[in-house]
Amino acid sequence: MRCCIFGAGDYRGELLYLTEGAFVIAADAGYRHLASYGLSPALTVGDFDSLGAPPAAGEVLCHPVMKDDTDMALAAEEGLARGCDEFWLFGGMGGRPDHTLANLSLLLSLTKRGCRAYLAGREGVFTALAGGSLLFESSCRGTLSVFSAGERAEGVTLENLLYPLSQYTLVHDRALGVSNRFIGREARISLLSGALYVFWEDLGNPFPRYLPFPEDGAGKNPSGKNGE
Repeated sequence: MRCCIFGAGDYRGELLYLTEGAFVIAADAGYRHLASYGLSPALTVGDFDSLGAPPAAGEVLCHPVMKDDTDMALAAEEGLARGCDEFWLFGGMGGRPDHTLANLSLLLSLTKRGCRAYLAGREGVFTALAGGSLLFESSCRGTLSVFSAGERAEGVTLENLLYPLSQYTLVHDRALGVSNRFIGREARISLLSGALYVFWEDLGNPFPRYLPFPEDGAGKNPSGKNGE
């Protein structure tokens, strides 16, 4: 089941069709963004230091301001508790840099827990990959970047992109994978161990497919999910 979580940052409204049939959560002032689009969340979560006060409508979970997790992370836990396994985080980047980093950490955490997860902002979309492959359709255009989401990402292979790689080790303190580009062919990003952040421009590109490791037995998919 899909879970759409809305924070207070900016995002493009073109992806709001993803809320159809999804479990929709507002994280604090994300409630205001949803209301501006005429949408109501099934649940609102937060300490409400940004919104000012809990909303009067719908299910609301209030948390103290002094807490260990962000409102977005608390909302994701509620989605997990309700059986969601695909997460779209809206309004979680482009504002405060510390919250952007926190939401990238949340993206990786959800991926390692066996979920598909996306962080959608005004300029593009992040996802995380923890084994296996991402397959992008030949119609995709614009730039694509990959970064190690830990100290090392091993066996990274980039196929049918402007700058290919084969069985490469990406490290967290060198941005070798930034600003690659689609070239009108079906592109694949694969890795054997570690994790990657993958970012692509939001130019109406189809979403990638998640594929398991190949049947040659190389590596192991830590999430147990094949994305199909």
